[in-house]
Amino acid sequence: MTVNPIQLQKFLGGIDYPTSKQQLMKSAEKHGADKKVMDTIRALPRDDFNSPNDVSEAIGDMRA
Repeated sequence: MTVNPIQLQKFLGGIDYPTSKQQLMKSAEKHGADKKVMDTIRALPRDDFNSPNDVSEAIGDMRA
């Protein structure tokens, strides 16, 4: 089970886009993300993101 996009975005505050999955993981870890959040980022079906909306869409793709 994945976290929802709103839950995830609270751990990605201040990140500059475009960005990579690796940067998302670093930012989330820095902001205290738990294992569930980190596992969700790790499982995202994309490696590059141009905006927070791209991250939300990738989470949606995981649920489909």
